[in-house]
Order: sequence, then structure tokens, then C-alpha cells
Amino acid sequence: MTLETNNASSATGRRAFLRGAAFLAAAGPILTEARLAHAAAQTPAPPSGMALHGQSPNVPPPGMVLINANENPLGPSKAACEAIARIAPLGGRYDLNGETDLLARTFAAQNGLKPENVAVYAGSSEPLHYSVLAFTSPSKSFVTADPSYEAGMYAAKTSQAKIVKVALTPDCAHDVKAMVAADPNAGVIYICNPNNPTGTLTTKQDIVWALEHKPAGAILLVDEAYIHLTEAPDTLDLVAAGKDLIVLRTFSKIYGMAGIRCGFAVGRPDLLAKLAPFGQNAMPITGSAAARASLEDPSLVPARRKIIGDTRRDTIAWLKASGYKVIGDPQTNCFMIDTGRDGRGVMAAMKAKNVLIGRTWPIWPNAVRVSVGTPEEMAKFKVAFKEVMDAKPMAAAEHVQYAELGYYATL
Repeated sequence: MTLETNNASSATGRRAFLRGAAFLAAAGPILTEARLAHAAAQTPAPPSGMALHGQSPNVPPPGMVLINANENPLGPSKAACEAIARIAPLGGRYDLNGETDLLARTFAAQNGLKPENVAVYAGSSEPLHYSVLAFTSPSKSFVTADPSYEAGMYAAKTSQAKIVKVALTPDCAHDVKAMVAADPNAGVIYICNPNNPTGTLTTKQDIVWALEHKPAGAILLVDEAYIHLTEAPDTLDLVAAGKDLIVLRTFSKIYGMAGIRCGFAVGRPDLLAKLAPFGQNAMPITGSAAARASLEDPSLVPARRKIIGDTRRDTIAWLKASGYKVIGDPQTNCFMIDTGRDGRGVMAAMKAKNVLIGRTWPIWPNAVRVSVGTPEEMAKFKVAFKEVMDAKPMAAAEHVQYAELGYYATL
């Protein structure tokens, strides 16, 4: 290679690197349920700006009931914890044993897919964000239900796409006909099923209808983070059939791995390839090993579905018997209550009683989302909620909700 050729090659490499760096810098922050829940629970820092006793001012105090972030208090399974312990000594290497590839192959084999249909990420937030960036633009909109999980809207703002919000049906399903008709130039139609925050279901028949009638060039982004908490059919067979959709999965919910991180984007290889330019960090081998151990435990999902479902049903039955209004027919590990008063004030009053509940959505400012905790946690929730609702309404401080996400109200 001549010096001139070498210099040209180096220049090309530098330009490619700089283009890639600029591309990733423009990708914007990847928002997660954890960050959204944290922002909703923000309280002002101490006057000095320093943490108290060496602790962050927003770390919950001991004994606080944490039912605000749709986490699974059961945590990772015994098999997952044992897998982490076995693999941890190899943590000085980058996936020496191919744990991530084994995970993708296991999931594919269990679901009638090919390994190339499965991209493994540290949770489902990255592929959600990247899917929106890949398929929306100033001329290709992002269509979502209202209310629904907000992270895709933040990504759409980054891609400068128009955000089209479509109200849920009266029974709190996605109104797929209205969503498909909302914009002939849609790039992504986002269906969170079951829906976050309502915990309600959209039928597979409706999702298939949306696939068959969507605008040409658009994809369905089907977020199945909570699908295992129900007995509803999933949409992985539509991926196997080569349809225009990407399905998101996470191990943060029924598998109890929110703090360990693992998830999938599932789709045709050509669709998944459009996510690749946004980059991807190496998967932690602990997350891959724990996820595979979870998949290989046939009793885990049905057992946890029953535990969480029984606790949800008990809590909702108590709410209804007490005269409180639960929205829709929740089927997952969260539900919404129409409090009939300012929801942020209810959140603040519950927090004062050491019970942290989830956030509100602009379309329903009086409704609060509650995650399903343990039976003991939900018993404390019942006591605190009755006390709050029996008391004079408490005004929410303006700085409490979404302090770190200042443009939330513009979505």
C-alpha cells in the first residue's frame, strides 16, 4: 500500500468514525421505565445540593413500599441467580462462551423462529428507541395510543417525527382502525400490548387487522413487555411469517430482571438490520445467562403469572368494593385508578405515607398508575390509599412531576 493510499484510507476511516459519532450523538437519550418512574418521584435536593448522610436525596427510605415502576418484587428466579453465580467468574472476558448467541438460539427454537430473527439487547428500551429512530423521520410519523408508554414519543422527538396520539377505545384497547387511519405517512404504529399504564389488552385479531391495513412502508412496533402476565396470544408467529412488524420483549417484568437487563427485538432480518447503525453495547454475560436459565424453567411463567394475578385481582376487588374507580380490565402487573382529584396530589400524599405509586398521564390527570407488589405491600397500599382518599385533597408541588424531563408536557 502506498503512502497516498494509506492516507486516503485513514481519512476515509476518520470521516466514517466522525459520521458515526455524530449519528449516535443525534440519537438522543434512551428513556426507560426506571427513569420515567424516578422522574415522577423527584423531590427537591437539600439546600446545599449535597446528599444527606452520603445518600442520594431520591433514594427511597427504608421500608417504603415501591409500587411505582412496574417492577417484579419477586426478583430473578433461583435458576437465574445460580446461572449468574456460575458465569460471574468469566466476567473478565467478553462473552467467552457465547452466552448471548446461546440465548438467542434458545429463544428462537422455543418460538419457531430463526436465530437471525432475534437481536439481544440489555432490556427492550434500546430496540424500542432505535426502531423509532430507524422508521420515523420529519416525513414519517409515530402513531401511538393515548395513554400508552411514553418512551417511543421521546425517540420520535429526536427523529423530528410528528407524534400522533389516538385515544383508547371505551374498553381501553388500542383503537387500531383509528391508528391506521391517523396518518397515511406513518412510519411506526406503536402497540404496547398489554398496555402500559392501563394493563389492558388489545386482541391479536385487531393487531393482524392493523398489519393488513397499515400504510405502505410503515411497521408495527408491538411491545410485549407484559405479555407473559396474561394468557393472551403473542405475535411472534407473525414475525415467523415475515410480516412488517418488530416485537419487543424484556426480562424486566415477569422474569424479575429489571436491574440485570436483558431483552429482545424480534423481526425479519432486514428490519432488524435497520437498527444496527445506532450501535449496541456488548451484552453482560450475567444477563444473558440469567435470561436463558429463565427461559429453560417451564414452571416459572405460569407460577409467577398466578402469584401476580392473584394479588392484582385481590387489590382491584378491594378497590371496587370500596367505591374506587379502576380503569378498564387490567390483566398485568399494573392498573390505573381514576381518583376524581389531581393525580399528582394523590401521588404526593401517598409518598408522605411511605407508599410510592406510579405516575399520571396528561390525557388523564386525575388517574394514577399503581404497580402490583407483594401481598404485604398491597395491604399497606390499601391502608394508605383509603387514608389519602378520606382526607382533604393535597395539592402536588409543581416541581414533583417529571422534573428532569422538562419537555414531557409537550408530548
